[in-house]
Amino acid sequence: MNPLSMLWQRRNMLLNLTLRELKSRYKNSVLGFLWSILTPLFMAVIYVFFLRLLARGVPLESIIIGVFAWQFTAQAVHEGLVSITSNANLVKKVFFPRLILPTAITLGNLVNYLLSLIVQFILLAILLAWRGEAMAWTAIFVPLVVVYHTLFLLSLAYLLSAANVYFRDAQHLVGVLLSAWFFASPAMYDLSIVQNVAAKWPLVLDLYLLNPMAIIITAYRALILPGAVFPLTWAVAVGGSIPVFLLLISHVVFQRAQRNFADLL
Repeated sequence: MNPLSMLWQRRNMLLNLTLRELKSRYKNSVLGFLWSILTPLFMAVIYVFFLRLLARGVPLESIIIGVFAWQFTAQAVHEGLVSITSNANLVKKVFFPRLILPTAITLGNLVNYLLSLIVQFILLAILLAWRGEAMAWTAIFVPLVVVYHTLFLLSLAYLLSAANVYFRDAQHLVGVLLSAWFFASPAMYDLSIVQNVAAKWPLVLDLYLLNPMAIIITAYRALILPGAVFPLTWAVAVGGSIPVFLLLISHVVFQRAQRNFADLL
């Protein structure tokens, strides 16, 4: 069955699991869902006052955009990884498309990211206005990048959640790889730093842009910040196609792997 048709037919279950994920995230907390707004706001304050010391010459706006996008990525990957193993009882006792579990986790993180974008846009508007500037009109296209970003994370959730059922060491391996991926992505710096290195070794920039997160974060900045430029190279075309192919491959892998989930959990 087409995955979109399947998810649509089970939309009520998907919605309930997504809501369960959102509610459990802040269960027994006094402020509850408000933490989805307060947490990125507190983090933004930290970035503004402290990360400037670590990233001299990099605009604060670039750091904020990059780290918020990375926070969405890291949370979705971590939680998507254990979306099947943490619901072992449900998988073993109830028959339903297992694809719904990593999808619900990813959608839950998407809701939190959308709320953080509200805080982010307000903060960016204030910082840019302080310099007599404003966000670029192309910021209206940010939702397209959010959709693309989410589909990429969805493909990782499918692939990693299935792998974690078969290989429990995946949790430790992914944690290490995420740390390396963070520094290999322009979250706390912008593309100009890599371009400076590429002035001496041109191949460095092409290899760097094969990283989908480098493309995604740079796209956010190019759409929001005035004067920011998005590179159009063969490496961007190749790196940008990776999430599309990965989504197709991860779905096939997940569908085949799920046959043994109940036996392995």
